[in-house]
Amino acid sequence: MKFAKLAILATAMAVTPYAASAQDAGAVVYGNDDAPIGTVESNADGIVTVDTGAHKAPLPANLLAEREGKWTVNATKDQINSMLDAQKAEADAARDAALVAGAAVISADGMPAGTVYTVDDADTAIVQSDAGIITLKRESFVVDPNGALMVLFSAADIAANTVEVPEGAEILTPAQAAAKQAEAEAETEADAG
Repeated sequence: MKFAKLAILATAMAVTPYAASAQDAGAVVYGNDDAPIGTVESNADGIVTVDTGAHKAPLPANLLAEREGKWTVNATKDQINSMLDAQKAEADAARDAALVAGAAVISADGMPAGTVYTVDDADTAIVQSDAGIITLKRESFVVDPNGALMVLFSAADIAANTVEVPEGAEILTPAQAAAKQAEAEAETEADAG
């Protein structure tokens, strides 16, 4: 009887390293419909990141099972993509509500980065600090778990890309500057005609 238990334990131990390596980068993960969901991009700290083509899906490693020589998860690619689309839409809505003129901004490493000076219709925002301004795209911002507006760059990266503003200079995004230029040209044509 002891021998049988040792044989089962040895078999289980021999299978365990295979299970861990099967979720390594490049392995294909299949859905419960037997269609490929995507390929493993990374496996760290109990999270297997699967590239579905539309998203980098973070799946808990314990949700993946080996079935008939394939790694599977109990969902379809469409279900996973739909869930991640909904999460992204919710996160984007929270970001858009927070990304307004006057909002305080922190860096990705938690340091104060300045305040939002302006946001235009072309999804560009200017963050102003004592050192100057930095122009960023809307997708460079998120709302952190504490509800703070955060830019996805470190304080050092922000400082390296901050531009001093000469005293009295008008601060505009490229789209705002183009709109102002077009308005001025229209006024000049109206005055001439």
